[in-house]
Order: sequence, then structure tokens, then C-alpha cells
Amino acid sequence: SNTVARMQGFVMNLRRPAFQDVRVRQALGLAFNFEELNKQVMFGLYTRTGSYFDNSELKASALPEGRELEILKEFESELPKDLFAKEWKNPVNATPEDIRAHLKDALALLKEAGWTVNDEEVADPNCGMMCKMMRSVGLSSAKKARVLRNAEGKPFEIEFLVPGEMFNAHLSHYIASLELIGIKGVIRVVDDSQYIKRRNVFDFDVVIEGFAQSLSPGNEQRDFWGSASADIEGSRNIMGLKSPVIDKLIDKIVFAKDRAELVAATKALDRVLLWGFYAVPHWYNPAEWISYWDRFGHPQKLPSQTSGFPSIWWYDTAKASALEANVKK
Repeated sequence: SNTVARMQGFVMNLRRPAFQDVRVRQALGLAFNFEELNKQVMFGLYTRTGSYFDNSELKASALPEGRELEILKEFESELPKDLFAKEWKNPVNATPEDIRAHLKDALALLKEAGWTVNDEEVADPNCGMMCKMMRSVGLSSAKKARVLRNAEGKPFEIEFLVPGEMFNAHLSHYIASLELIGIKGVIRVVDDSQYIKRRNVFDFDVVIEGFAQSLSPGNEQRDFWGSASADIEGSRNIMGLKSPVIDKLIDKIVFAKDRAELVAATKALDRVLLWGFYAVPHWYNPAEWISYWDRFGHPQKLPSQTSGFPSIWWYDTAKASALEANVKK
């Protein structure tokens, strides 16, 4: 399928102080072991999302060049140097050594951002009769755990707000990785109405959100990332993004005079969003799965954005008869 793959991911709320530091956001991305999650939970069927416009010509790739580079150069002093010198890529965990290295890098970034990690005694939430007896005679029943704290001594805790249990296995896998660097994750499952209310007023740490895109982006980018929408309750700018550079890049998309300019400006926006580490990207399926009895016909050339099933498919009597005969056998 040539459909633009939407960016879905663990989306951080920049209105929370902890997520306002790009080093913290990057560290959270380094702690996500997609490869192992894909293997254990999703049967290895998915592809990691690496762009806000993945699976399309709008995706930023390699290093910026041509018109895209010209556009980005206008804002060079306001952008990270790595954006021009390195290709943005998701961390890949092909081996256990890879995830250990990425967790080590994540800890280094968190320390740079002012967080310190310590092995501390914490009460066991599953304390049984034996540990209660130990407490009664003055012995410790606590266990050691890695805890990340800021300069004020506050531990780093993240509440993942979700409207159901569909992502519990995925979240539990991610939270286990976060615990290795001292971050406590909590899954908060609420009903649909409460989820919508809290999402609309931006009362969350992290949510799972997707941003569907077309091959012709335009005004909707202002809703997703524009500064003016960040403080409007119920807006699609759930990240709380306020960036003058992004606002200007959106204008270049909206007022592009031809396709080449639109593609270049969109790639520039994609690259800036990626280097902002505002979300931990999830995954997508590059194919469209359809299960059906072989009794249908369809045009030899299907639409680029969809299989067209069932709207442009038709019942084929010859195929149906052959299928019926085979089934009877």
C-alpha cells in the first residue's frame, strides 16, 4: 500500500515540566525496545514508524538537501546542529547489547538534564505475612529499586492514560524498560468519557495518539502542531507544541505554490518534528490485510491509497463456481 503511514506513538505532554527538556524526551525514546516488543507481543508483523509522513515521498530521509536544505537553513540558528549533520533514526535493538547501550545513553542524557539515579529501598507492594513479621521486629522488608530523582528530590513517574486495555501488554513491556533507568510507569485505564475529558483539557502525562496524514498536507498541520492551537481545549495539538520555527514551516506548506515546494516544506517539518523527540514512535503495517473467499474480481490496477475492498470489487460467478467445486471436494 502507498498510503501515508500515520505517526502513532507515546505522545508526551509538553505542558508537564519533566517533558520540556529535549534530552528527557530523547531518553524515553532510547528506552523503548521495539524489536523485542514486536517479537513478543506482535508476532514480528509490524514495521517501526520513522516519520510523521512515513511510507510516502513526504518523509524526511538521509540528510537534508536541495530545496529542503534551503528551507531549513533559514532557521539554522534555532535548530539542533545534529539535524544538519546526522540522519534521524529510531534506535535499533538487534541484540541484548544494543538495548543495554541505549539504556546507558538514556541515563547519560537524563543526568545531563539534572536527574540523578540511586538504588533505594522501597516497600514491597506485595508484602506478605513474613515481611510483615519482619517489620514488627524492626527488620527491613524493603527491596532495592532504581529510582530517578530531579534536583528537588522528586521521583520521575509517568502516568500512561488509556481508554481501555488494548495496549496494556505493550505498555507493560515499555514500563519494564523504563524501570531499568529509574522511571516508574503507571497504566491508568479510564472509561471513554473520562478519557475524552482529560484529553481535552490536557490532563495527562503520556497518551497513545495517532496523526493521520494525506499526500497533500495543509491547514490541518496548524491543528496538529501550531502554537495557536496549543492552549485551545479539545484541540489536536495534544503535545502542547509551541515553536516559532514549526509555525513558519507550516505556513510554507499551506502557501506552497507547487508540488515540489510542498514536498520540500513537508520534509523540513517532518525532520524538525523528529529531532524534537515529541513522541516515541510506534509501528505500522505497510500492507493491507484482507481475508476473503476467492469469489471476487477487481481491477488490475487498484487505487494507490486503498485496496478498494469491497466498494470497487465485484462478485465473479466463474470464481465462485470454481471455489464451490473445490470446497465440495
